[in-house]
Amino acid sequence: MLKQIFFRFGIGFYSLPLPDKEYNMKVSPELKGHLAIFLAMVLFGLISPIGKSVLVYIAPLSLNTLRLGGACTAFWLVSLFMKHESVSWHDLGMLFFAAVFGTMLNQGLFIIGLSKTSPIDSSIITSMAPVLTMCVAAIYLKEPITRKKLLGIFLGAVGAVILVFGSMQGVKGQSSMLGDLLCLCAQLSYAIYLTAFKKLITRYHPVTVCKWLFSYAFMCYFPLSYSDLASDHLLSLPATIWLRIACIALLCTVVTFVLMMKAQKILRPTVISTYNYILPVVGTSLSVAMGLASFTWIVLVAVCFIFTGVYLVTLSKAAR
Repeated sequence: MLKQIFFRFGIGFYSLPLPDKEYNMKVSPELKGHLAIFLAMVLFGLISPIGKSVLVYIAPLSLNTLRLGGACTAFWLVSLFMKHESVSWHDLGMLFFAAVFGTMLNQGLFIIGLSKTSPIDSSIITSMAPVLTMCVAAIYLKEPITRKKLLGIFLGAVGAVILVFGSMQGVKGQSSMLGDLLCLCAQLSYAIYLTAFKKLITRYHPVTVCKWLFSYAFMCYFPLSYSDLASDHLLSLPATIWLRIACIALLCTVVTFVLMMKAQKILRPTVISTYNYILPVVGTSLSVAMGLASFTWIVLVAVCFIFTGVYLVTLSKAAR
């Protein structure tokens, strides 16, 4: 039973069949997709609180490069124990551009933008990802913009904004048009990644796709962050900080991306991006659990808005 649970929630969930039919009964592929993206967003939401403690010791570019390098190494090691899957030269080239939009621009622009604007601005702009994805999907995939989808995205955005303002009260930070624009471009690049590369992503195993995505991303980031890495004195970092970096690289990145790839094979880009609204819920829940915030009726209302919005977007009709 423990082995089955491990395979279901680990990488084996995607490659190893469960022998007992009892665990596979009444679980539709679409439900698995929703569970995968939900868990991915929960894990991804842990990057912010864990990464904040690490950034006291190292620069943002250093952390992101270590994260990419660790994830890249992990995916290549896992691929050694899998059946070899060849990727065409054309798709290798396309995977580079997928890495540009899905990893490098998305995360790089956001980190730079975050350093130039206030936390409240960056959080609100992050909640615009579903709106941008809906627009890009309508143009590129001809996915119709329905009333349910519009209402769902609006309700989710309202809930996210309520949570952001509620958690950011008293937080100082000066807004910057350049910083806001960079954060917006980061979300646009994520929307392009979800829509333009959907068929490419679903063509191969998640580990195969991820090992190339993170290889390209690490090779591009390393020269940019070399000076930061050299000046951060990485060898003198406390063991607890290295443990947190490993958690960000493995749990919050490797497992998150595998789960996200699984969801991309099943769900529409707009549905996946709507789960972005889960991020402020994770941050607020973690703050409450750590005693840094209290659970109020405002939080409850915001969470209801968010989950209602996600549900409506899931119900909306779309071109397949």
